[in-house]
Amino acid sequence: MQISFTAPILANLLLLLVIVLIGSLVGGYIYYINKYTRRGSRGKPGKRRDNRVRIPAEKTQVAAQNLQALRQQVGQIQDKIAQKALLGRSRQIEADLQRGEVKVVIFGTGSAGKTSLVNALVGEIVGETNPIMGTTTQGQTYSLKLRGVGREILIIDTPGILEAGIAGTEREKVAKQLATEADLLVFTVDNDLRQSEYEPLKTLAEIGKRSLLVFNKTDLYTDEDREMILGRLKERVKSFIAPGDVTAICANPQPVQLATGEIIDPPVEILPLIKRLVAVLRAEGEDLIADNILLQSHRLGEEARTIIENQRRRESDKIIDRYQWISAGVIAVTPVPVVDMLATAAVNAQMVIEIGRIYNIELDFEQGKELALSLGKTLVSLGVVKGAVDILAKALQLNFATYIVGKAIQAVSAAYLTRIAGKSFIEYFRRNLDWGDGGITEVVQQQFQLSRRDEFVKSFVQDAISKVVQPLSEAWGDEDLEEEEEAQLVSKMVAQLEDDW
Repeated sequence: MQISFTAPILANLLLLLVIVLIGSLVGGYIYYINKYTRRGSRGKPGKRRDNRVRIPAEKTQVAAQNLQALRQQVGQIQDKIAQKALLGRSRQIEADLQRGEVKVVIFGTGSAGKTSLVNALVGEIVGETNPIMGTTTQGQTYSLKLRGVGREILIIDTPGILEAGIAGTEREKVAKQLATEADLLVFTVDNDLRQSEYEPLKTLAEIGKRSLLVFNKTDLYTDEDREMILGRLKERVKSFIAPGDVTAICANPQPVQLATGEIIDPPVEILPLIKRLVAVLRAEGEDLIADNILLQSHRLGEEARTIIENQRRRESDKIIDRYQWISAGVIAVTPVPVVDMLATAAVNAQMVIEIGRIYNIELDFEQGKELALSLGKTLVSLGVVKGAVDILAKALQLNFATYIVGKAIQAVSAAYLTRIAGKSFIEYFRRNLDWGDGGITEVVQQQFQLSRRDEFVKSFVQDAISKVVQPLSEAWGDEDLEEEEEAQLVSKMVAQLEDDW
């Protein structure tokens, strides 16, 4: 600043020099930092493994968030038994977040050699082996350490699947539940896959269960047959299990009698499976645990949502049942043409509000009325009103006076259309105020098709006769009744309907 008063050009040159020096220092600093970082990355072979570990940490965090959301959902479940069961399973998953073991579940058909495989893996007899199906009736867990795998391995032997009888079915349920909780699944067969074996294996793989397929009892086959069966297994499961994850073993070879009469016990051939287990657990161990925890939390959340959805449908159906007969009563009191009736009674705004409240969606009366009118117009435009009247007119072939039959058809049609509207609104609220890709038209058409099935119409008409037609018949049984007295009688019928609900 001092120089600039006497030599402006020199001052500018000095300022430029300072800027260049500062820029050089910054550039040099960035250059050497980048160079050092690259050297450090090349010089530390363990860095990539550390990055892999951070991925499961993110997954477990997501699982923890899912479990937190699950606890909020469980609070909405009215069934206390289901609520307690879900809370217990969520606590078990939370405990698994901190565990250090890898759960390897041995799964397959009865007497495919699962227990023998466990015996061979652990290196000592840990369970009874027997060719009779049903030997292992409950899941049994054994601890195993493999060289090169840092985590302890829990080997879980399961009951066989596809066993006959009630007891066999119950054991299969236990086995499938244990299979869905596995970090790694070892599916054991002793021949080519049957369709009944293929389906559960594919189902478990499709839900994200990491699986190995093991061809056991290879000593029962010639070398040629063994290779042929192994090739078929790889081909059948190649869409969901890699060929390298299909191995052939002999966990419990049968004694062999030599020509001399001497009987020898062939060695166990379990090494291919052990090598594959070590390779998978070393490369994917952390991910297997994290994926399984995430899968379990997702499945539990879906189960809770299904329970809540069924609960909401039951409560909504009660509201629809109540309003459909109230609508019928209103039409009986103030008979109007069916199409005009649709705009006033068939879709009741209060019904919409109450159904929305069940789905935690608050609507005021004006919003409910707007939704009701919109759906009513759709019912008219699609011809649902005329279709409903035709269906019910055929079903209501009763020996009443023409006037009574006309009023009955109007009233019952109102109830029928209210039901279609209410069912449509359930879909709307269930999708969080969204009619879906097909819009309101598709939803209404679908509900109309469901409501015109013969079995439903018969049941609905039976209820309508007892709740609407018979009260109307009794009210107008005396032809000399004045119009005011008629209205009073039907008003009593409507009041009775309201009291019943």
